[in-house]
Amino acid sequence: MGSKTATIQDEIKQTKPFAFLEQEAVVSLLRTASYVRLQYDHLVQEEGITTQQYNILRILRGAAQALPTMDISERLVDQTPGITRLLDRLEKKHLIARDRCPHDRRQVLCTITDQAIQLLERLEEPINQLDTASLASLSSDEINSLLTLLQSIRENLKIPE
Repeated sequence: MGSKTATIQDEIKQTKPFAFLEQEAVVSLLRTASYVRLQYDHLVQEEGITTQQYNILRILRGAAQALPTMDISERLVDQTPGITRLLDRLEKKHLIARDRCPHDRRQVLCTITDQAIQLLERLEEPINQLDTASLASLSSDEINSLLTLLQSIRENLKIPE
């Protein structure tokens, strides 16, 4: 006898069926995202940072120049109203530097430090391995389909500016 793969309803021990298919799909998507997030959290916590702080450091490393706070906030994978608090913590750990913009004193520019670049270099291979392992059960075609589906969902949910 082969083992049956547990459905999302089984995993969360839900006794009643979902009200509709879309509800089941969204719960499954959220549960899956949570599993992946927990893996990332564990990896980056070993370096003393959070997943959101890791995201900020990656954004700053990829930027060609210092970035204003609001630009960083717009680029985050997980949008958060607490960007200033995240930046405060990174600055206290000497992972970023902040300076007032010379031509607009209201704007604060953020740059990544050498210490943070070294941290990201230490995390690069474990993160790459995690990315690969997370989707190991999918073929390249399935991953491409997943990317297309996720993009379609995000486009449908875009908040008007």
